[in-house]
Amino acid sequence: MFALGMCGSLTVAAEHDYPVRPVPFTDVTVEGGLWASRMQTNRDVTVGYDFRKCEETGRIDNFEVAGGLKPGKFQGIFFNDSDVFKVIEGASYCLAGKPDPQLDQYLDVLIAKIAAAQEGDGYLYTARTINDPNYDFPGRAARWSELASSHELYNVGHLYEAAVAHWQATGKRNLLDVALKNADLICREFGPAGQRVDVPGHQEIEMGLVKLHRATGDAKYLRQAKFFIDMRGRSDLRKTYGEYCQDHVPVVRQSEAVGHAVRAGYLYAGMTDVAALTDDAAYRETLDRIWENIVSRKMYLTGGVGSSGHGEAFGGNYDMPNETAYNETCAAIAQAYFNHRMFLLHGDGKYIDVLERILYNGFLSGVALEGDRFFYPNPLACDGRQRFNQGVLGRSPWFGCSCCPVNVVRFVPSVAGYAYASRDRDVHVNLFIEGSGKLRVGETVITLRQHTNYPWDGRVRIEIAADREAEFTLRVRIPGWAEGRPIPSDLYRYEPADVSTGWTIAVNGQTMPRDSVAPRDGFASVTRRWRAGDIVELDLPTPVRAVIAHDDVVADRGRVAFERGPLVYCLEAVDNGGSVHDLVAATDPKWRAEHREGLLGDVTVLTGTAQRAERGPDGSVTFAPATITAVPYYAWAHRDLGEMAVWVARDPSLARVKAVPTIASRSRATASHVWHLDTAEAVNDQNAPRASNDHALPRLTWWDHRGTSEWVQLDLPSRIDVHQAEVYWFDDTGHGGCRVPASWRITYRDGDAWKPVEALDEYTIAKDRFNRVRWTPVEASALRIEVQLRESYSGGVLEWRVE
Repeated sequence: MFALGMCGSLTVAAEHDYPVRPVPFTDVTVEGGLWASRMQTNRDVTVGYDFRKCEETGRIDNFEVAGGLKPGKFQGIFFNDSDVFKVIEGASYCLAGKPDPQLDQYLDVLIAKIAAAQEGDGYLYTARTINDPNYDFPGRAARWSELASSHELYNVGHLYEAAVAHWQATGKRNLLDVALKNADLICREFGPAGQRVDVPGHQEIEMGLVKLHRATGDAKYLRQAKFFIDMRGRSDLRKTYGEYCQDHVPVVRQSEAVGHAVRAGYLYAGMTDVAALTDDAAYRETLDRIWENIVSRKMYLTGGVGSSGHGEAFGGNYDMPNETAYNETCAAIAQAYFNHRMFLLHGDGKYIDVLERILYNGFLSGVALEGDRFFYPNPLACDGRQRFNQGVLGRSPWFGCSCCPVNVVRFVPSVAGYAYASRDRDVHVNLFIEGSGKLRVGETVITLRQHTNYPWDGRVRIEIAADREAEFTLRVRIPGWAEGRPIPSDLYRYEPADVSTGWTIAVNGQTMPRDSVAPRDGFASVTRRWRAGDIVELDLPTPVRAVIAHDDVVADRGRVAFERGPLVYCLEAVDNGGSVHDLVAATDPKWRAEHREGLLGDVTVLTGTAQRAERGPDGSVTFAPATITAVPYYAWAHRDLGEMAVWVARDPSLARVKAVPTIASRSRATASHVWHLDTAEAVNDQNAPRASNDHALPRLTWWDHRGTSEWVQLDLPSRIDVHQAEVYWFDDTGHGGCRVPASWRITYRDGDAWKPVEALDEYTIAKDRFNRVRWTPVEASALRIEVQLRESYSGGVLEWRVE
């Protein structure tokens, strides 16, 4: 049997399943420390906050309008139904941990609205049911006709997960019956027996179908999940949706993580479920290849994935810029799902190492300490100017597409379910969290109680309670960072390359010989006949480690990052004299760790030595000693917003010395259109590009305007004589849809009119260099670059200089 939770009884005993069984979060209590605080905030703040936002933005109204409960039009984006389902899932997990009659009643009222919106045959997609004539796409399209982008199947995948969670927490079937009615429709409509042969453009339904299979014992839901996975990339049977949707070749022929990072992560997680439940060797081999590709070539130090904001997608191998890193919060969650499932499939602690890195860094940064502000992308550097967070410099209270805030609310309470697992008579301690976990070994009920201040302190005390003596193997994970490996690949390494931190394990006060507990598959094992009151003590020293990236990660060459335990640290301007990009880390920073109560929710702060680059009056650069302060990456952007860096210059030539102000840098930049992930201020930030496809720098693009006439403008600091401009075009040929323009010209403002300058040079459109044009001097208060974009393409500017 595969344990599911509280009130809902499990009816499926699969012939095949994960060899390692997780201890469900309902059998785990979190009683203190970082995660207890975050879970309480999620329960007390984020659940209610997300529901209010769903109400304010019409997401809940859509169900009432579709169900004929009130008049109105469809509001928002066509996949907004899924946001409501995700908050219900998170709320249900909170109910399972702590009864809340008011929340329980609120859910019943909300579920009645969802049930009213469901059509007679089970179809549920409010954008189409409302069929607003002013809403062109894809709500008015015929059912299933726009699966590449409609999210019809994605939405209900989240419905299935929410329904199972609600049933487990409350024992009520009101939402589960809605989900099963819809899933039965899907099974009738899609399949190999003369039905529709198609797949969701955005994966998620696969995981939801597996949960319905586990909850009901009905194998048709598992078969349906496998059908959707198997039909991906089958251009011989259907129109495929390309690499963006992981639909370019059949899944078992894929070996690289490509396309939209969240879609990919959900595919891999669902595929791992199906691999376990069907014993599919081809799936396992594929998943192993893809996991290896991600961890060896595409994962940021924080565990984040999906480097490109264009398409919210994986970049190429080793393509991991810092300031423009996308690293969507949802992608971190998807990778957490994937890695936990890979651990259940293989039993190797390396997957928990990656999961832990995601939890404490790439995921946790996505939600503010207060629980009501969020990051959509999670970059590893910030210039203090670029509004990288969907048009906001810091965390935002909400987004037009708010998949991340509602994903956070369901993920936080589930973290407890990753702490423990079992396999036959092996009991795994995966994560170190203050609290307890209850599980069964044979006929013996065992409770493991942890006392720890992890991640601030690496000492963990595990008390064992059992209703009788029992022989089993306690397998305690020894994190890769404690064995001298930041991650299970050569993508990052410690310097110096210490083999181990000198960790120890003691049982009832007796330190175990190291060779007797040498880690196997990432776990130290102690086999004995355990009695109530036995105590295991793990001591994981937590020195500050310098991290170096693989040399093929161009953005990190000559740079160094710092970790302590599982935490990645960063430098913020607020702690470092107002800037960080002008700092050069010392070879030995002589770090001092100090835990500061009350700062950023109680964190351990690092202080060390460095040098700061300074520009003298004559323009020369000198270096002066400086003290630097680092805080955990997840906690950045809670105080004064400014520069931030995870990767700090070690090569002095990489220090960004404050440049001498220029005409352009002292001007105000605006544009005819700016894509929401870019910024007009990039054109005059004095950052020199390496190439036209330099994704490491902020940029202005006119995406997704194609073939149009556009402009970018500098309002000069005063009315002055100007005679020359240099422009560095952005062009991501081979990666995206931006090209150098078809043509361009310079105009200047003369009163209320814009007039072209009398150019003395040809307007060149070369890539990978500045394009200079001189003109007969004019007195102007503003200049414009006016461009004609190439047909079918957009374009952009990396830097603009004026003389």
